Amino acid sequence: MTTDQILHVLYMCATIAFAVTGVLALADRKVDFFSVVIIGVITAVGGGTIRDLLLDAPVFWASDLSYIRFAVLASILTFIAQSFFAHPNVYKLMLYFDGLGNAMFGVSGAMKTLELGFRWPLGPFMLGVITAIGGGLIRDVLTGRKTLLMSDEVYAVPVAIGILTTLITFQLFPELKTEAILGGILIAFGLRSAAIFWEWRLPAWFTSGPK
Repeated sequence: MTTDQILHVLYMCATIAFAVTGVLALADRKVDFFSVVIIGVITAVGGGTIRDLLLDAPVFWASDLSYIRFAVLASILTFIAQSFFAHPNVYKLMLYFDGLGNAMFGVSGAMKTLELGFRWPLGPFMLGVITAIGGGLIRDVLTGRKTLLMSDEVYAVPVAIGILTTLITFQLFPELKTEAILGGILIAFGLRSAAIFWEWRLPAWFTSGPK
């Protein structure tokens, strides 16, 4: 397999994980089949869709409907076999793939924003983070759940660090674009994996407001 083919497979795996974890987050809501599919797809592609709309660029999945197909299929399978996907070991595996997806989509989203001329570093950084976590935020708002940004889960911080690493490295060493991207992805995925494995949580003062 070529590098592009390997990356495409990884993106599809990440898309599936986004959809699966998105649907499982609704397990206690007893939602119907149609709602499950819609929420699963929104979780999977919502962040990248927001990014492309803000960039006034063609929406990424419009030219490759594999993202939608895999998200729909994963949502349906999760609905049918919820007990399997909710098994602790399977769910944890999905969390790791979800973390890989956050890293890959976040860094690639930041680089896409940078290449389209948005001012460095705020534009690429913000839209990179939105690409990574936007779908989950939309899901939480639509379903009335506490959003990821309002919880103590170490979710957005790893991808933010990975994106910053990529942007700074590329700014200092533009000839090392590939290395900057891979380094950012590895850092983001590594931190997220560590947070999952050791069950890290953000300090209370990050998550509690004024009394």
